[in-house]
Amino acid sequence: MSTMKIVVLDGHCLNPGDLSWTGFAALGELKVFDFSSPETVLSRSQGATALITNKTVLRAETMEHLPDLRYIGILATGINAVDCEAARRRGIVVTNVPKYSTPSVVQCTFAHLLNLSFHLALHHTEVAAGAWARNRDFCFWNTTPLELCGKTFGIIGLGTIGRAVAKVAHSFGMNVIAFGPRLKDGTVAVDGVPVLCVPLDQLARESDIISLHCPLTAENREMIDAEFLAKVKPSAFLINTARGPLIHEQALADALNAGKIAGAGLDVLSAEPPKPDNPLLHAKHCFITPHIAWATLESRARLMQIAAENLAMFLKGTPQNQV
Repeated sequence: MSTMKIVVLDGHCLNPGDLSWTGFAALGELKVFDFSSPETVLSRSQGATALITNKTVLRAETMEHLPDLRYIGILATGINAVDCEAARRRGIVVTNVPKYSTPSVVQCTFAHLLNLSFHLALHHTEVAAGAWARNRDFCFWNTTPLELCGKTFGIIGLGTIGRAVAKVAHSFGMNVIAFGPRLKDGTVAVDGVPVLCVPLDQLARESDIISLHCPLTAENREMIDAEFLAKVKPSAFLINTARGPLIHEQALADALNAGKIAGAGLDVLSAEPPKPDNPLLHAKHCFITPHIAWATLESRARLMQIAAENLAMFLKGTPQNQV
């Protein structure tokens, strides 16, 4: 096993050049491809004992032609790029990397909230256009900043990231409420922070900020739709650092453009990269970052380390983070 062949199919996203693959190289013969098209996956994977992928899809029909394959390491938490059932049938161990990005995703969540509450990007644009230089007073604002203390912060999905977000929201002096399909109504303590678990309709009506931190499922796809948005305060902000398809994008664009919601901060969209006709790209008070909440150097370094450890533990016969 020490001479195993390890192939990284799409390493560029994790490591565009500021990290090292040495943790993997120490475990066998390593070949790293920055990108792999569907047409090249099979040829590049021939003879590999271990395949490492981020978003490159590994289907059942591909695995059927890879008799040496024993391990697939996913460079992410989400596992939808791999047919895990087909891998299981063939005795191929599949691992992922959970919980590596929590601090960075929390940071991005509040970066969006701070931008929305103080209208930072809008004010910067005004300053760059000369509005401050032309102003008679020492300061100016065209859109009044909002104080977060005392507001209600609604979290959809109280998992690892949602719980971490709750602590930061509480530190701003906000009241935290949450919804999850398995949460019972009532107050729970999240590391000493009181969180009131409520039905989804109540969260929609009462929240000043709604932040999404749930996985995408068949049941919650496009849960933020026109019906949901009709219940939301017109002064509320929506933040999504989870999964793009949780939101019905046309419905959100319509609500933003009609002033039925005050703003949105989005790090994810339904298709990535987005199509040019995505209605949110030009919606009012909609600020979009290109799926970077996970991408700090520190977060990616943790992902790289854990992914290499996953393979090392597999080689020792004690797989970790197996899915």
